[in-house]
Amino acid sequence: MKIRIKYSKLGNLKFIGHLDVMRYFQKEIRRAKLDISYSKGYSPHQIISFAAPLALGITSDGEYFDAEFNSVTTSAEMIEALNAVSVDEIHVTKCVQIPENAKNAMSIVAASDYEITFREQNDLSEKLLASVEELNKQDEIIVLKKTKKSEKEENIRPGILKLERRGDSIYMLLQTGSVYNLKPELVVKALYDLCGETYDFFRIYIHRLEMYYDKDGSLQPLYMAGEEF
Repeated sequence: MKIRIKYSKLGNLKFIGHLDVMRYFQKEIRRAKLDISYSKGYSPHQIISFAAPLALGITSDGEYFDAEFNSVTTSAEMIEALNAVSVDEIHVTKCVQIPENAKNAMSIVAASDYEITFREQNDLSEKLLASVEELNKQDEIIVLKKTKKSEKEENIRPGILKLERRGDSIYMLLQTGSVYNLKPELVVKALYDLCGETYDFFRIYIHRLEMYYDKDGSLQPLYMAGEEF
């Protein structure tokens, strides 16, 4: 059975990398004594696949992985079993069965939404919040995108599906996945550039709310592709 599991990653665990999170869940599944499937061959491993990795320094309520199990109990019992052996900063919230022929979460994720808040409410934070509407009106948003091998300017406007101020925070819905993947830090950097300020990651909090897939032209949370059991 193919099972899709949604979990949160909060607190100081935002500084734990994706590979460590993968190893963490492999151990947690064993501690919970769930009947997960293993690959065949000389070096069997759990059949598990994670959706879009979360960057360091970002918290989330909308992380996902898919796994194959030989047998299961119920959604509620699996959630309880996993949370019983988990740390407080990682909490499983959804557990659904997806069809056998369903594509994995990594291949279908199309968008993610984020909430940006500030460590301090001051003149700079208000200036950044006030610039959201102006940035939203621009046909092109050019930022310097750095990789391990090079730097290049890129227009990130097509990757921003929604951008708006919500009180003292900023909401953004961005393209995510293999087709195009826009990091929220680049949008925040564009706001800093618009204000003539130097971007500082440590002045802000970035929190991922949810990941979505495209169902007939409409974005749906990844867990909606399956059903509770």
